[in-house]
Amino acid sequence: MRTACFVDGYNLFYGLLAGTEYKWLDLPALLAHILRIENPDNVLATVSFFTSGVKPSLASRGILSKEAQDSYLRALIARGVSVTYGRHQLESGKAPRFVDKNTPASRLDQVAIWKLEEKQTDVHIAISMYRLATRQAGLMPHERIQQLILVSADTDMTPALQALREDFPDLQIGVILPHREGIKRTAPGSLKAYSHWMRHLVTTQELANHQFPTRVPTLKKPAIKPAYW
Repeated sequence: MRTACFVDGYNLFYGLLAGTEYKWLDLPALLAHILRIENPDNVLATVSFFTSGVKPSLASRGILSKEAQDSYLRALIARGVSVTYGRHQLESGKAPRFVDKNTPASRLDQVAIWKLEEKQTDVHIAISMYRLATRQAGLMPHERIQQLILVSADTDMTPALQALREDFPDLQIGVILPHREGIKRTAPGSLKAYSHWMRHLVTTQELANHQFPTRVPTLKKPAIKPAYW
């Protein structure tokens, strides 16, 4: 079953990789592995990765964080992954002051904050999934994608999955939650409701087994694993 995967990079990083030694993830290899476990007839055809560029002024390691992201994206592209960029938007705002866990938030006691949001990623993923689905009818049977996989736990993607299920009933829809084992999380019910199957976590062993080599050849200079990763 020819399969296309759509990966929310922000969700993947903070749900699965942050705080681990496995950030240099060979994403296509991991996805192909998970797909084979789900169904031995699954074949990974394409991987689309959606992210926004790191803002060095707000990153914990400044310019090193941006260089690390750039290096990883170059490694992904060298392995055939398509990368689509959204953007980060920083705005001033207000939020209720945190006192302690026993004190409820109050709109009467607010403090000024900076609010950083990732923009366009959800829309890019939804449009890309739907566009790919609409193009299949014009292809030869052996060229058609038969299954779409969302790699995200973001429930904002629910309307997109619902539309795909309703408009393309012959298309299989799967969800891989970028959740690490050992951290208890509730599976998003709305995503599960509109998917044919859902993978609830990725094991530490799977992450360890699917890492890029330290140097990934590209058309130009190699992509090198960041020293602090």
